[in-house]
Amino acid sequence: MTSRRHFLQTSAAAATALAWPLSGQAQQRSFEPRPGAWRTFEVTTRVEVLEPRGATRLWLPIPSVNSEWQRSLESGYTSNGRAQLASDTHDGARMLFVEFAGTEARPVVELTSRVQTRSRVADWTQRSQASEDADSLKYWTRPTKLLPTDGIVRTTALAATRGAKSDEEKARRLYDWVVANTYREPKVRGCGEGDIKTMLETGNLGGKCADLNALFVGLCRSVGIPARDVYGLRLAPSAFGYKELSGNPASLKGAQHCRAEVFLQAHGWVAMDPADVAKVMRLETSEWLKTTQHPVVAPVNRALFGGWEGNWVAWNTAHDVALPHSKGPKLGFFMYPAGENAEGRFDSYAPDDFKYQITAREVTSS
Repeated sequence: MTSRRHFLQTSAAAATALAWPLSGQAQQRSFEPRPGAWRTFEVTTRVEVLEPRGATRLWLPIPSVNSEWQRSLESGYTSNGRAQLASDTHDGARMLFVEFAGTEARPVVELTSRVQTRSRVADWTQRSQASEDADSLKYWTRPTKLLPTDGIVRTTALAATRGAKSDEEKARRLYDWVVANTYREPKVRGCGEGDIKTMLETGNLGGKCADLNALFVGLCRSVGIPARDVYGLRLAPSAFGYKELSGNPASLKGAQHCRAEVFLQAHGWVAMDPADVAKVMRLETSEWLKTTQHPVVAPVNRALFGGWEGNWVAWNTAHDVALPHSKGPKLGFFMYPAGENAEGRFDSYAPDDFKYQITAREVTSS
């Protein structure tokens, strides 16, 4: 068996445990993410193909975002296949591509990426000096296959923002509209599909983060507000005790989560996450909370318009992703490991069948 091995130099790691309050407690909760010290994580994805059928190809997401809230650092991997770093041709989503010969009886790859994250929050009292060229901003208003910006999407957005003057006021109206009119649907597989036109046409506004935040992004784009989904993974417990806004670093199966950003003229790129408001309303307590005024929901609803917690890594902001060397169709988004063989594309939403696992550890200086 041949292998390519790249090593990461790591420091001592410490796992953080958190005791949760009782889920049904109704006292006022706190959720106030603020920028602070950087946290360093190593995120490891291991994929094993148990029953290969012919040549096998795998694609694993790598952190691709560098900003004031994330630093995407080095990645290393080991595999018994031919591996190379790659990216999509449009949005710069980085990935590890691995190809296995049909004679390989047990294809396996392990990828470890180091990333630094921290919380972020918009300062609504200050105007930002951030600027972005017009072509770049126009790019983030474009339609994609799953995010059309005409028809029922634009009609819905115009109705929701009627009377709003500034881009900030429009974004606030659309955020509130998504929170008020959509809901978390636990039965949806994975993070959802993000087909916002179908959601609006059918009136079925239940979904998960890739549905609800995509709807927010599409509505924003349809009225000229640059917006984008940010696809990633929860890494660690929430510092504020919210179990549904946490990741278990020992096993991050199902911890994928996409967020959103909008560009506002006075503030630059601003964090948004109406889908997590819906998740807290539906799942944080034993009852489905139907109002944003509930003491468990209110601080989350307030904070996620303009901020998010840094216990999460962003993979990329890519849509309509053409996986390099793939024989299958484009992906609507690239947030999960992907694979295919002679029989077609693997089901990325079935990690036990596909056989992949993701873990993280926080690295602290010695």
